[in-house]
Amino acid sequence: MQFFFLDASALAKRYAPETGTSLINHLFASVTSDRLCVFNVSVAEVLSALVRKRNAGGITSAGFVQALADFRFEVVQPIQPRKIVADNLLVTAAFPLIESHSINATDGIILRAALNLATPLRSVGDDLVLVAADQRLIRAAQGEGLTTFNPETQCQAELDALLVP
Repeated sequence: MQFFFLDASALAKRYAPETGTSLINHLFASVTSDRLCVFNVSVAEVLSALVRKRNAGGITSAGFVQALADFRFEVVQPIQPRKIVADNLLVTAAFPLIESHSINATDGIILRAALNLATPLRSVGDDLVLVAADQRLIRAAQGEGLTTFNPETQCQAELDALLVP
């Protein structure tokens, strides 16, 4: 069975229409929330993205209020999806990934967290898919042996192949 770790670039698509929104909606409709993971800092990044879209006129005030309510209901308030916390151990463990892949700190921490999650999943025959629209993060994750999905460049057939148990 596949589990999915969504970074902010992918998760924000669920709450504000843009390229890849339909695929993220399909993912949410196809898996239970206990198979989804997000980085706790990405939760704040999604809110920031929604505020920027509202301020730029990309979504209406009413659309912003609805998106925020949906986001709180689906991600922020419930226990699932799992929120990965950036403690000092995770942050320092990300240093080698940041250096070797020339990625930013947040991406390095997300990648380290994803690798940490993938190990026990793989030991029982499951796996983790990193879902992101950030090309540098995708390349780094692939370089570390993770399966990835980019909702901006891949298609529903590719996502469906990952959804099959």
